[in-house]
Amino acid sequence: MRLVFCGTPEFAVPTLQRLLQSGHAIELVVTQPDRAAGRGLAPASPPVKAAAAAANLAIAQPEKIRQNLELQARLESIRPEVIVVVAYGKIIPRWMLDLPPLGNLNLHASLLPKYRGAAPIQWAVANGEKVTGVTTMRIDEGLDTGPILLQREIPIGDEQSAADLFPVLAEAGAQLMAETLDRRYKGDLTPVPQDGSLASHAPLLARKEGLIDFHRPAAAIYNRWRGFHPWPGAYAYFRSKKAIFHRLQPAGAVRSDAAPGEIAIDAGRLFVAAGAGSWLEILELQMEGKRRLTAEEFLRGAAHSFRSGARERFTSELPGGGDDPQPGPGLG
Repeated sequence: MRLVFCGTPEFAVPTLQRLLQSGHAIELVVTQPDRAAGRGLAPASPPVKAAAAAANLAIAQPEKIRQNLELQARLESIRPEVIVVVAYGKIIPRWMLDLPPLGNLNLHASLLPKYRGAAPIQWAVANGEKVTGVTTMRIDEGLDTGPILLQREIPIGDEQSAADLFPVLAEAGAQLMAETLDRRYKGDLTPVPQDGSLASHAPLLARKEGLIDFHRPAAAIYNRWRGFHPWPGAYAYFRSKKAIFHRLQPAGAVRSDAAPGEIAIDAGRLFVAAGAGSWLEILELQMEGKRRLTAEEFLRGAAHSFRSGARERFTSELPGGGDDPQPGPGLG
């Protein structure tokens, strides 16, 4: 088919490549503009742009699309049979929805109607789901509310992080979109309306989501760490300094008289009390302005305090009150 592809991050690249392999005529790739990135803030191209350039495809990078008459005229001249949208990052306007006869088809990284929104992979893991998946749907004017075309389930391993799942779902989604286009072209698909009563929301991540609430059970904290790895991760405060937890895991009971956030040391291992009498083991952490440490290295550095018998603790409260001021990008 003759199509236009809209996408931006690495998650969208496998679908673009799979559609090329399937022989579709991709007349234009629409992606977001280059953005400043890295310490030097040099302009960086979106991964989809790099993949499109490698395939010698035409590329457009409009800053806005809703009232972009130049883009509208270009797409109307192409007359695509379908527009494929994968993690493009912008709302598709009405004029684009009405343009192709076979519609604007979207790949979404959840089993809709669950986890509508910008971060479905992260929230599925953070909420302890055992199964997620990919969905193709026809886009309407709502937020991930269009009728479902095809779905495929993917199990979530007990130790998998959101970062681990991204490439798995990207590849599964690429295959599903290729099948969707093939069956859509043959008229072998019946769109199924979503049941809005079963919907859940997966909003864009904020840095504050990584702040650990030690009143949660250890398993819930661990799931949120898996879901929010590598960003915003998991962090708390120790002696008025930020502590980032790079590796942690649920642990067996250490003692029964500890308050949430209280530290316990056993045979050179670092444990933290959590809610409902549960415990976490901290394996690697990084104090504000310092290098990443194993728990053993951290304990050696703080040995003078722990030997004194003081009950040290990690806290969820930002020193001085207020929100964490540090900005940061989401996984996208």
